[in-house]
Amino acid sequence: MTEKQTPRFLLTAPKSGSGKTLVTCGLLAALRKRGLRVSSFKCGPDYIDPMFHSRVLGAKSRNLDTFFTDEETTRYLMKRGAEDTDISVVEGVMGYYDGLGGIDTKASAYDLAAVTGTPAVLVVDTRGMSLSALAEIKGFLSYKKESHIEGVILNRMSPMLYPEIKKQIEEELGIRVFGYVPKITELNLESRHLGLVLPDEVKELSEKFDHLAEILEKSLDIDGLIGLAKEAEALECSEEGVPEALKKVLAFGQAAGFHEEKPRIAVAKDEAFCFIYEDNLGLLKELGAEITFFSPLHDPALPEGIDGLLLYGGYPELYAGELSGNVSMRQEIRTLLKNGFPCLAECGGFMYLHTTMEDMDGKAWKMADVIDGKAYKTEKLGRFGYIELSGNTEDREFLGKKAGILKAHEFHYFDSTSCGTDFHAKKPLRKRSWDCIHGTESQLFGFPHLYYYSNPALAAEFLSACVDRRRKGKEKQKGVTKQ
Repeated sequence: MTEKQTPRFLLTAPKSGSGKTLVTCGLLAALRKRGLRVSSFKCGPDYIDPMFHSRVLGAKSRNLDTFFTDEETTRYLMKRGAEDTDISVVEGVMGYYDGLGGIDTKASAYDLAAVTGTPAVLVVDTRGMSLSALAEIKGFLSYKKESHIEGVILNRMSPMLYPEIKKQIEEELGIRVFGYVPKITELNLESRHLGLVLPDEVKELSEKFDHLAEILEKSLDIDGLIGLAKEAEALECSEEGVPEALKKVLAFGQAAGFHEEKPRIAVAKDEAFCFIYEDNLGLLKELGAEITFFSPLHDPALPEGIDGLLLYGGYPELYAGELSGNVSMRQEIRTLLKNGFPCLAECGGFMYLHTTMEDMDGKAWKMADVIDGKAYKTEKLGRFGYIELSGNTEDREFLGKKAGILKAHEFHYFDSTSCGTDFHAKKPLRKRSWDCIHGTESQLFGFPHLYYYSNPALAAEFLSACVDRRRKGKEKQKGVTKQ
C-alpha cells in the first residue's frame, strides 16, 4: 500500500442550517490569509457550496461522495484533489449521520470521515440554548462507537457565555472545543428553490468573507485546527494509486486514440448553466479531451471545431426569456442534435432542449425544440436524492447501456411531459422507481445528474461517440473531395 500524508479535517453539524458553509468559507479565507495553500471538498452531490469555496480560494473545489464512488476511488479523488496543497477542508452534508434515504449512514458525512480517516469537527448552532448543547454533542459522540468527531465549534455563541460552556464541554465530554462563532448579521447567505443563491449574486462577497476571516482569527483556535489536520491518518490507496475501474477506462482511451484525436467538447457555462462537477471535466481531460466553454445565454453560436456537447444543470428557469431570445444558438443546437451530434444533457440542460420551458412565473418560452415536450414548474420536489440507472431497452444500443449501472442524483422543482423511457431509475433502500432519459448511440437527455467517476466507462463511451463522428465526417469529406 502506498501512503501520503494529507493534512485535513471535516466540518460537520447536527443538521442543515447550522452554519457549516459560512464557517467553512470563513476558515478557508483565514487559512489562505495565513499563506497556506488550501484545497477544499464538499461531501455529497451539492453544486453550490463548492462554488462558494472556489470563490474564496480562487481554485476549484471538488465533491467527495461515497454513494457515487467506492472507498478506494473516494480516497484516490481526495488525495489527488489535495495535491500541492498544505491543508484540506471538507464541508459535510446535512446532519453528520444523515445518509441514503434518510435511514442509513451510507453516503453521509460520517461515512466519508470513516472511509478517508478524516477527523471531524462538529459545528453546533447554540442559538436558543446553552448547557443543552452538551446533551446534543454527547449524543453525536456516543451514537457510533467510532464517531470520528475530534472537536467542536460553537456557532452563534455569546462571547460572555463561551468560556464557561467550553470548560464544561471539555471537562464533562472529553472533547476539544476549537472556539466559537459570534452572531454575524452582516453576512447572511440567502436561499432559493434549489439551495443557496450563487456567489456572483452576493454583493461584495470577497470582502465579506475577508471580514469573516478576521472574526474567526479572534474567536477560533485556528492553530489547533491546523494541528488536528496534521494528525489525520495517511490516505491509503492501491499500489499503483489508480482504482482498477479507472485504470481499465484510461487504457481503453489510450487504445482508442483519444489523446491523439483530442476530441473537443463544448460545455455550457454561464448564469443559467453552472452545476458542473469539476471531476467530470477532469476525467474527460484525463482521457484526452479538450474542454471549451460557451454561453447559451450570451454567445450567438457554438465554438468552432467541436466534437461533443455538454449541457449541465443550473437555473435556466430564471433566464428563460433570454435563452429563448438567443434564437441563433437555439437553432444551431437543434440542428446538430437532431442529426445525432454527441451530447449529454442533464436537468437544466435537459429542460433547455424541450420545445418549451416555463419560467418561475409559469410562462412558457420557446427553447431548442430537440425534445418534443414541455418543461414545466411544479410546486414541490418531484424526484429528490440518489438513484441507480440501468438500461431499459433490449432491442437497441444507446450511450451508457454497455457501461452498466450508472449512479446519479436528482433535485428539481420542474418536470417534463417527455422524461424519456430508455433507463430505469431506482432509489436505493426504497421501493420507488421510474423510467427516464432519452438515449441514442451518441446522446443522453434527462433529469438525472451524472457523476462520471461512479462509472468511468460512460465518459469513455461519450468520447468514443465524439471521435467516431469526427472520423466519419473526415471520411465523408474525403469522398466528396474525390468526386
